[in-house]
Amino acid sequence: MHSDTPAGGVWGLTAVMVVIASWILYRYVAPRRWREWSRAGLIQAFIIALYAEMYGFPLTIYLLSGFLGFDIPWLHQSGHLWATLFGWGHTGAMLEMLVGYAIVFFGISLLIEGWREVYLATQGNQLATHGLYGLVRHPQYTGIFLAIFGQLIHWPTIPTLLLFPIVVWAYYRLAKKEEQGMMDKFETEYRNYQNAVPMFFPRMANWKRFLGFQPVAE
Repeated sequence: MHSDTPAGGVWGLTAVMVVIASWILYRYVAPRRWREWSRAGLIQAFIIALYAEMYGFPLTIYLLSGFLGFDIPWLHQSGHLWATLFGWGHTGAMLEMLVGYAIVFFGISLLIEGWREVYLATQGNQLATHGLYGLVRHPQYTGIFLAIFGQLIHWPTIPTLLLFPIVVWAYYRLAKKEEQGMMDKFETEYRNYQNAVPMFFPRMANWKRFLGFQPVAE
């Protein structure tokens, strides 16, 4: 194994970051039923795995460079796997971090704004079709996907890489079940909305509606 001491072992900071990320998760995802709690549990596992390796025990680094025998220079001092593997150096690692965090914060912004919009709509017992909900039907879940993807750019680990597709699949299934409930409640209105607005990723035709903050036509 490489002679340098790997980054890690700051378990107090690990706990602080896990608490902060978990507060954001449960504040704006707000699980109510068992299915929602199980999906949130997957993200909780992702958060713990991410920060446990980032500030605690660098499992992925040990597996790659120790157990599997890969000789990866200076990866022991950071988790910038992509920059290291592709030879981008410290400048590439910094760019990797900036791009990753930009996507993370954008995803969190979608999560928070989506929560605000759907909260206002439910207060009036209405279907949310304005703002982000005029772009995609599940902006909060899109935000979760982007936030996780941004972390994989910034600090990929073996556990988080394995968890990412599981989280996406789980929230896709949850979104389908939620839409069935919305169909039962709003019937034709929701079917029209479903036909006009994509599930997670917007079409170009939806940007005009979003920029003008116009509701989906019934």
